[in-house]
Amino acid sequence: MTDSAVLDARRDPDSRRDVIRWGLVTTVGVILGYVAVLLANARHFFTDDTESQYTSLWVTLGRELREGRFPTMVPEQWMSGNNTMDDAGLFNPPQLLIDLIAPSVDNIALYATVVKLIFSIIAGLGVYRICLAYGGRPAWSAVAGVAFPLSGFFLFFDTASWMTALTGTAWMVHAWASSVRYARGTGGPIPVFVFLYLTISVQYIFPAVEAALMLFAVAVGEIIYQRAWRPVVRLALVSLCAGLAGLLTYLPSMLSAKVTWRGTAQIINDQFLTVPWSESLNASLPSTLPAFTSWWGYIQPMPVTYIAWFLVPALAFIDWRRAKDCWRELSAVAIFAIMMLMWTAGPGTVGPLRWPVRVLPMLAIGLLVLVCVLLGRYGTTKDLKNRGIAAGVLILLLWVRSFSAAPDDWYWHLLSAVAIGALGAGLIWLDKTRGVAVACLLAITVMFPIVYLQVRDAQPTPMSWNLPASRSEAAAKFPDFTGNTIQLGDRGLLQPKDKSVDGAYGSLVFGNSAKGLGLNFVNGYTPTGHFYFGELLCMRWDSSVCPDAYRRMFAPEATTGRPLVDLMNLDRVVVQKALFPDVVDQEPPAGWKWVDYPGHENYIGVLERVDGPISTRNGRITDAAGVTATSLSESYTSSRMQVSSPTGGRVVLARLAWPGYRATLNGAPLPMTQIAKSIVAVDIPAGTDKAELDVTWRPPGWKIGIAAALAGLAGLGVAQWVYVRGRRREDETDEPESSPDPVDREMVDVHS
Repeated sequence: MTDSAVLDARRDPDSRRDVIRWGLVTTVGVILGYVAVLLANARHFFTDDTESQYTSLWVTLGRELREGRFPTMVPEQWMSGNNTMDDAGLFNPPQLLIDLIAPSVDNIALYATVVKLIFSIIAGLGVYRICLAYGGRPAWSAVAGVAFPLSGFFLFFDTASWMTALTGTAWMVHAWASSVRYARGTGGPIPVFVFLYLTISVQYIFPAVEAALMLFAVAVGEIIYQRAWRPVVRLALVSLCAGLAGLLTYLPSMLSAKVTWRGTAQIINDQFLTVPWSESLNASLPSTLPAFTSWWGYIQPMPVTYIAWFLVPALAFIDWRRAKDCWRELSAVAIFAIMMLMWTAGPGTVGPLRWPVRVLPMLAIGLLVLVCVLLGRYGTTKDLKNRGIAAGVLILLLWVRSFSAAPDDWYWHLLSAVAIGALGAGLIWLDKTRGVAVACLLAITVMFPIVYLQVRDAQPTPMSWNLPASRSEAAAKFPDFTGNTIQLGDRGLLQPKDKSVDGAYGSLVFGNSAKGLGLNFVNGYTPTGHFYFGELLCMRWDSSVCPDAYRRMFAPEATTGRPLVDLMNLDRVVVQKALFPDVVDQEPPAGWKWVDYPGHENYIGVLERVDGPISTRNGRITDAAGVTATSLSESYTSSRMQVSSPTGGRVVLARLAWPGYRATLNGAPLPMTQIAKSIVAVDIPAGTDKAELDVTWRPPGWKIGIAAALAGLAGLGVAQWVYVRGRRREDETDEPESSPDPVDREMVDVHS
């Protein structure tokens, strides 16, 4: 076909309609897959981190945004109050929209399910676009697009629990497709920039690193395919611009890493959540229960290494002699899949990157794109007998590997293998008698009962906290705890019967539950907690504490002689009776009293101050040794006060000492210090008389981040100008590009 014919085909309305039609099939397929999952478990998409971290975070961030505040920091939430450290996505516009809507939705489980459905559709369409970008036929591209959101790890972890993994992946796959199109001259730089920025700014490091590896694979692949450097240089420059724009997302956490649990760069080769390469042989057996070390032992209760029922047996029906002609064109996909396969096996921790099992969805993307593109372009049923035997051998290997991992379920594996063989035979028959479109529709339809059975058989899910879905119901049951409160409890002591709003959840908060209720609790969910504060209170990521926490709260701090409960400006201490069974029978500490809250006495004891709340008395000033200090104004990020100190002294503020705090005295910089390596303090020089002390916090590196973002946008403007000018020259000369886009070439072949 001549180059001019290819250009004409790009404008072929039939080809466009075919792409749109199968894109709609992808969308509907993902929706039906969600319906199947919900029929098996209505709370599947509201479990683990989604119920304990994300949804309540959306609600509280949405409230702050509605009140005109950009909540980078909420001091009263202490370890989980620095939203530039955790998965808040503060600089991600779609996430901010999710936050803004959240306070208006009472059933937060329903809201999470709808949000995740939208992002799963985005992810499915992204995989669909990748297949098209590499010359895949629309029908088989749609099969890949539906299969990915229903693949094992992505379904059971990323969409069920780890929301930022879902959103980051959804944007990353579109960045991949747009990068290929830009490198091959059929797309502009703006989509590449936008999708990469959205990937980075979800504020979860894995998608950002995966995007970088994807760009590396695409760059190497395009050099191999096009044998030219210029397209790759253009792509690299636009990617750099997107990275500069997204730098503000990670600078605060990078510059604060030394005070967190994660620490600085380290490489640890442990076996926890690392996946042997041989587990990839489970990729097409729906009953597989892979073997590797996790929270639930060695044999996993969910088919997390499963990808798609047809993936492995379909290898027997690819004409590999013809397919070898496109190895250059698809080299990037193979490189990406190989990198992800190697990563899944470890090392277990590389700096902030831990648990290699998290990249299983990336392996699924690479293999689905590779196999479905090859099936669409080089699928064949010639020499059917030998190919059938080869497919049977592959299915046998699937059974053997799954049997080896979980031998007690050998009969389910056998039944699953027989079913895969029968379905494969039906797919081949439909392809020969009714055409590829009907065969692909069968491949998609089969996914729905499979995912239903997989989710049903994983019940009761070991991941659920069973937190209440209705915010109004939870608020109605919970005590009206005004002011600043800390809870001393341990989630591990809850029994299954306690996990309801009529049980422990009507009296106790874990994770981010208090945020969803609109209460000022110290307790919150944080994956990157402040190391020294955590040690001070023996507080963990889910806000649980150790049995010594009660003593520590009321023990005098060495520097000030004041207890932590005073230095933190707390009005109330809630103790879990299961953790402190004898405390409520003891005399309360001096200045405190036990207060009865009828209906909650089975689970908690409550200490409140005899003289009433202190959190509203003098701003966040909690100790002023040798200083007279009066609060003038307070905000989340600043404390302004008037101070006097004839002989010098120290002011302590109820703020966690995250990096980024600065102090000025009458406008002149003043050194900062800390109490117990955790609490903000300022030394006041002798001779100070009615001076104005300002203590402010800004995310570390924010100026650099803003400058980098502006530079990135400027670079994008230049790239777009160059792209538009080049397109105009092409239109004026009506000359085809030197390397026709394989996507369009294949779209022409569909109708040839």
